[in-house]
Amino acid sequence: MGFLDRGVEIKTPDQIDGMRKAGLVVGQTLELLRGSVRAGITTGELDAIAEDNIRSSGATPSFKGYHGFPGSICASVNDEVVHGIPGDRVIAEGDVVSIDCGAIVDGWHGDAAITVGVGPVREELTRLMRVTEEAMWRGIAAARLGGRVTDISHAVERHVRSQGRYGILEDYTGHGIGSQMHQPPNVPNYGRPGKGPRLVEGLALAVEPMITLGTKDTSTLEDDWTVVTDDGSWAAHFEHTFTITARGTWVLTALDGGEAALTALGVPFGGR
Repeated sequence: MGFLDRGVEIKTPDQIDGMRKAGLVVGQTLELLRGSVRAGITTGELDAIAEDNIRSSGATPSFKGYHGFPGSICASVNDEVVHGIPGDRVIAEGDVVSIDCGAIVDGWHGDAAITVGVGPVREELTRLMRVTEEAMWRGIAAARLGGRVTDISHAVERHVRSQGRYGILEDYTGHGIGSQMHQPPNVPNYGRPGKGPRLVEGLALAVEPMITLGTKDTSTLEDDWTVVTDDGSWAAHFEHTFTITARGTWVLTALDGGEAALTALGVPFGGR
């Protein structure tokens, strides 16, 4: 492991393999939670399911105790964009729930998020979730060895803007990841391409667009964690951790390594 300027951490192939182990725990946990979300369950019950699965997989929840955060997942409902604290909130039919999950295996982190509709949801919400997830994949697909971090940012924004009038959060970004959950560089979800650190082998990044049906403006609740939209509009959040190998792109938190989505976008798959 080495470091580029600004503290960007570069992993060895063996260390990336360690991150893949953590990423698989995250991916498996999110799939379990996707199937567990239903009307009547509480966000605290989802948190308990996640923690049990993470620990039974030989991993440690990244989020629990992180700067005092009390949960193993972030569970953000409707106008809560990110960092929702799991608890006694009961999920209702028609809600959308964003679930952010992290795990540590042998000191290496994985981090990913999904947004799930509860039963039938409004068409505009189905579209919002689709646009947000597509934007994440287009951001990942824009990453090439020798490129720059904001190539990802530009691809995310370009896709969102092409789909309608949505708010793209600017105060919260993707990030580097590895031996810590949050590392340099930041990965914004908007901006001009060709800026920021160069994309090289051994760099791992988390790409996570946070998109609203209204404006980009948000506030933090009195719990000092939960981020909500100022205009009350609902939001979606998707995230994956990925790296680039000499062969192509490898999504460390996707169960198939991202092969299906990357192939559909014409991007070489670089997983092992």
